Amino acid sequence: MMVDQRTHEQLSETLVGEPVEIGAETAVVELETTAEMAVDETGLVHGGFVYGAADYAAMLAVNEPTVVLTGSDVTYPNPTRAGETVRATATVTERDPRPSVDVTVEVAGTGDVVFSGTFDCAVPSEHVLS
Repeated sequence: MMVDQRTHEQLSETLVGEPVEIGAETAVVELETTAEMAVDETGLVHGGFVYGAADYAAMLAVNEPTVVLTGSDVTYPNPTRAGETVRATATVTERDPRPSVDVTVEVAGTGDVVFSGTFDCAVPSEHVLS
């Protein structure tokens, strides 16, 4: 079931990926990693780009206009290489008192897990910059 995107509409898909599914309390984002994301000549992708895709998936799973990240607990069990497409799958595991979202990021095609974690969120009544 595809749900309308209600948050993070202006975020760059080049940097954090493209939503491929937004459901009730779930979301999937795919990010095509590039040579520009690599930290060295081996093609090792900086973890911040993978984290960004995971964070984006978490925000879309909550899918509230004012959702923000307040904390996370994450691991990177395997490296990501430039040229790989990664798929971040997020599921809201708790709503009250604040949303908690589990996210797993896998390399598309191989299923190798390159990231897993839990994101803690808040949904303030108005925009955090208001």
